[in-house]
Amino acid sequence: MTEPLTVGLVGAGPWASMVHAPMFAAGPDTRLAGVWARRPEAAAEVAEANGATAAASIDELFDRCEAVAFAVPPGVQAELGVRAAQAGKALFLEKPIGADVASAERLVEAIEVARVATSVLLSWRYAEPTRSFLAGAADFDAIGAVGRFLSPGLLGGMFATPWRLERGALLDLGPHVFDLLDAALGPVVDVRASGRLDRWISVALDHDSGVTSTALMSGHTAPDHFRSDVELFSTGAVLGVDLAAAVGPESFATACREFVEHVRHGRTSHDLDVHRGLHLQRLIEQAEQQLIR
Repeated sequence: MTEPLTVGLVGAGPWASMVHAPMFAAGPDTRLAGVWARRPEAAAEVAEANGATAAASIDELFDRCEAVAFAVPPGVQAELGVRAAQAGKALFLEKPIGADVASAERLVEAIEVARVATSVLLSWRYAEPTRSFLAGAADFDAIGAVGRFLSPGLLGGMFATPWRLERGALLDLGPHVFDLLDAALGPVVDVRASGRLDRWISVALDHDSGVTSTALMSGHTAPDHFRSDVELFSTGAVLGVDLAAAVGPESFATACREFVEHVRHGRTSHDLDVHRGLHLQRLIEQAEQQLIR
């Protein structure tokens, strides 16, 4: 029997304690080897709750594990991800993979040099309804599509973090919406964005298939108007998926299991690896430069 993959967790905020730590501690394919955060008391709390111990330094965490998972702001992830790759660790990354294209490219370069496995937690893509939707999209003669992620998250609560409040909804929500439209309709080759980063964002995406889709995002909608979905339109039908209902604990379990498979098989290239993250980062930066702050 193969030994569980030992995973060290960087970060101890709400998302780390709710998703990452329980996911890797649950086994049987993984074991949470330790937690490190810039606030030692927070790392100790998350570690203790999940049967692990806090690491005194990030280098100590690296010494304990084969893979490193990140639940920190994107700029911190890109910086520490380079160090993890240089230490030969597989990387389980959050989206976006960096704060900007330059930091994302530095991370990708370090990963390519080290030849380590990576996965990006684009949570929609690990849900079974999403995978069924994409299978249907392959044979769907779309003339256009709409993707929406409308949330009250930036009005307060656990997602109203400094980096999200500073950059707006695009950097946080954009990777999900752009990724799924790209996967359903073909690679995005150009974007045209309008709106305000701190209110409402509309982005037209041109795909290499010749189809144009629209992505709508906001982190400032009323709580009873949360929406996350994608719909494809043809001249005779509509194909859609409700992402709010699709993503759950099973999605994160699938992400964990597939990450272990990539690491164990030495798979450094797949659909949801760091290169996917870089492609999305470039689209986001292109859109962001066109928007009002």
